[in-house]
Amino acid sequence: MILEPLALPLADSALLAELTALYASNRDFHALSGDFPDPDDVRPEQVAAALDKELANPDVEVLLARDSAGGRLVGVVITLAHHPDLGDPDPWIGLLLVDASEQRRGYGRELAGLVEERFRGAGRVGVRLAVLDSNPKGLAFWTALGYEVIGRREDLQLHRPCAVLRKTLRKTRRAARVAVLDPDGSVFLFRHDNEELGVHWALPGGGLEPGESPREGALREVREETGWADLTLGPLLCTWERDFTRAGVPVRQHEHIYVARGPRREPDTGADVSAMHAEEGILNWRWWTRRELADATEAVWLPRLTYLLDELDGHTTST
Repeated sequence: MILEPLALPLADSALLAELTALYASNRDFHALSGDFPDPDDVRPEQVAAALDKELANPDVEVLLARDSAGGRLVGVVITLAHHPDLGDPDPWIGLLLVDASEQRRGYGRELAGLVEERFRGAGRVGVRLAVLDSNPKGLAFWTALGYEVIGRREDLQLHRPCAVLRKTLRKTRRAARVAVLDPDGSVFLFRHDNEELGVHWALPGGGLEPGESPREGALREVREETGWADLTLGPLLCTWERDFTRAGVPVRQHEHIYVARGPRREPDTGADVSAMHAEEGILNWRWWTRRELADATEAVWLPRLTYLLDELDGHTTST
């Protein structure tokens, strides 16, 4: 999908015809919203006037969504960079429409994701929108995308009751970790304290540097956190994602998890390693047997680590 900003004046009659057809296809939504006098007769001049009114606000952007294969107009979204309420720090999605003939093909979800990425790239940490109480399908769509109801209010124009929803925009972070196994199959874990995840156990590893591959980053992170420079990475155990807050910034971390085998030993406690532990909130460490992992009372990240290691070794932990 390709997004392109709409510029005024809207002099292109072919584009206006496309926009009118898209708006007209959403008859049921307009019947709820009351945006047009007759939802069964949406006219080009009405669409042009509505868009002119939106773009009279310098904080508003109208984005056209075109199918990347054929260039067809499949959606439109209207965003507001700053809400009139000075106590509201977030941008808003004012409208998101997908051509009715193209719905249920994932365009709405893709369009919402692209808008979120634009806001994320601009340094915004959250986005809000309002859904009319009379639009349960709209509420179901947005909550399925991770938006949460944070309050209720009337809309500013027609004073209709709405639910206000918000989604935290997490910065994407790439990372890699290593499940270091001793000759008996025990795995080495660090105990961390994180502001969002709390106290938990995790494999050695961390964020990738620019231009670094996951395998390169995994070995570098293990070396920096343990002082072990002699490990050879084995197979990829899995990939997974998790959300948390790092240094006050919400992130969504994409991780590659590798396996390495080595001797049972303690980390190097030199100055560089100790400084790394302080910076990363590492409290201590230990080797865990599979049974101890299965019985752990504190959180272990990643989840299902015991199962994945047993699957790698071709056996199942007894219960």
